[in-house]
Amino acid sequence: MQIFLSRGALVLEPNYRGSAGYGSAFRALNVRNLGVGDMWDVMSGVDSLIAKGIVDSTKMGSMGWSQGGYISAFLTTHTDRFKAISVGAGISNWMTYYVNTDITPFTRQYLHATPWEDPEIYAKTSPMTTIKQAKTPTLIQQGSNDKRVPVPDSFELYRGLQDQNIPSRLILYSGFGHGVNKPKSQRALLQSNLDWFNLYIWNEPIPKNSPLYGASELEPAK
Repeated sequence: MQIFLSRGALVLEPNYRGSAGYGSAFRALNVRNLGVGDMWDVMSGVDSLIAKGIVDSTKMGSMGWSQGGYISAFLTTHTDRFKAISVGAGISNWMTYYVNTDITPFTRQYLHATPWEDPEIYAKTSPMTTIKQAKTPTLIQQGSNDKRVPVPDSFELYRGLQDQNIPSRLILYSGFGHGVNKPKSQRALLQSNLDWFNLYIWNEPIPKNSPLYGASELEPAK
């Protein structure tokens, strides 16, 4: 984060609905409203910063991991207001997630149904439902052995973006689960994020020592 700040970025960390510490009502605000309400919370924070005149609305990015990765994926397919997005271990399709995750009851707890009982709520809250609206260059990263948010969700988002001709990269970190917790791999992951936003927000080419270097579809933003 300090590197982004040193580049003149302002980093917003919104406490979107569903977090602990503000009572059961706040915790339950995204029940059957996953993604939808979360996006509203994030974008209302963004709009507040823009209204204060301290954010350039033409140079915004979004990044997150796990739930934050899911929200970033939701933003990828629901708005074109960001120049670049990074999705870390994020859910792209709740049905895919439901049949692959190691915590299947979590999905039923929040959506109050299985995919077979209420396919509409699974569609409403899944980024893949609106994949054809996607316009934002998106980096996807995840541990190859993630059982909490299994890799089929990342493959699905990546393939959907590729089919829409959206600049996108998928990087799997071999042997890691839901978190990437060894220093060398953490450094590679963070460097990829930095290079992604440098390219699309600061219009800087990918350096030769970057994990992203050599991808023909990646060009400096116009």
